[in-house]
Amino acid sequence: MYHRREPKQETFFIPGSLSEYVPQDHILRRVDAVLDLSWLEGEVRGLYAEKTGRPCINPEQAVRLMLAAFFHGVVYDRALMREAQVNLAYRWFAGYELDRALPHHSSLTRIRQRWGEELFRRVFERVVAQCAQAGLVEGETLHVDASLIRADVSWESLVQQHITKVWEENDASDEEDPPRPKAGRPPTRKAGKVKKMSPTDPQASMATSCRRQQLEPSYKQHTAVDDKAGVIVDVEVTTGEANEGGELLKQVARAAGQTSRLPAAVTADAGYASSKNYQALEELEIAAVIPPTADKTPTRGVPASRFSYDAKHDLLRCPAGKILKPTSRARNGRFYRACSADCKRCPLRERCVPPTARARGVLITDGYCALLRARRCKRKGWPEEMHEAYRRHRWKVEGIHAEAKCRHGLRRAARRGLTNVRIQVYLTAVVMNLKRLARDAAARITHIVGDYCRRSRLCMASESP
Repeated sequence: MYHRREPKQETFFIPGSLSEYVPQDHILRRVDAVLDLSWLEGEVRGLYAEKTGRPCINPEQAVRLMLAAFFHGVVYDRALMREAQVNLAYRWFAGYELDRALPHHSSLTRIRQRWGEELFRRVFERVVAQCAQAGLVEGETLHVDASLIRADVSWESLVQQHITKVWEENDASDEEDPPRPKAGRPPTRKAGKVKKMSPTDPQASMATSCRRQQLEPSYKQHTAVDDKAGVIVDVEVTTGEANEGGELLKQVARAAGQTSRLPAAVTADAGYASSKNYQALEELEIAAVIPPTADKTPTRGVPASRFSYDAKHDLLRCPAGKILKPTSRARNGRFYRACSADCKRCPLRERCVPPTARARGVLITDGYCALLRARRCKRKGWPEEMHEAYRRHRWKVEGIHAEAKCRHGLRRAARRGLTNVRIQVYLTAVVMNLKRLARDAAARITHIVGDYCRRSRLCMASESP
């Protein structure tokens, strides 16, 4: 029977508490059982005045608001406050009753500016310590990788950095007379490298993860993941053009500080295959599961791989048997040069020595012997445990990056500047670690309850006649 319902008057009171309206299997309810931010108030107390100014937002509630949004991929403050107005789970998780007004979205911006990135880094480290106490961090194998984060700038804002410098020099020359050139050799003209940059976010640099893709203003996220449960034990953010290989040793050191032990093996892709990294990992007695890059074969001439290196006497021996001695120091190695008299009489001179040089010179990078050993090991074939570790690397750390970008809004930076991007990355890492910690806690409870029920059934069966 059709019955027309009259519009009801809105109720002024909702029976019960907010906790009754949040499902038991909701992710925020599970995280609330393991999240501990009681230490935060003591950390930020010194950042506020004691007797003057307006009362500040409760630090734990502010962080809980940010985390609740990051769990669902909401990374913008305005969108967070709009969602918290209607989402009871957000309010319950952050401790805001229905009759209590939410803070203004700009308050979260002021909090990030006042606290700085170091405090959010400590929040991340505390959560990693919780994961380690729960047994989710083993510290045996460490997976390291880097990923690009698109900066929050438009293509229209990009300008040529070199042209900007030229304009500044022209303006300066208009104000004062240029200095007279000194007598002697005329000064050489240096060709400036033309680079695109954005005035709205000058810390973002042009980078790409593939040669076939277009360069984009980006930041680079460096992540270290423990093998046991996929917990992020270290994360760092640099400009997009930074070389990820230079961050490897720093990440290993920070991860060792979190786990209180050095890993037995470190896995990474070929972007980390530098002789310096191989040598440092060898000295630390860490297995480097990193595929080495092949030696570049020149189109003409004798390649450097034909020269044998004697580490004991620190010299090179060319294919003709002549000795190359160290001459000068380079930024990442040392130059070795042959005697001009030896090269002059050598039958391989036309193929080996450049036309403008009198003798052959070769650059040997630091840790060259470790690189040769890594190449030799790869040619012979990695052991099965190294193959298995590298297979796990592909879905462990690369899956972490995919999860952060697809589910937690890390595909694009929400704010500008290196500090803001680091805070966003730290909060994302905290959220992902809390998911694993909450899942483990729920599994433990389920196991305990199941074991109790099984024992109860056995007792009842034994007591029955």
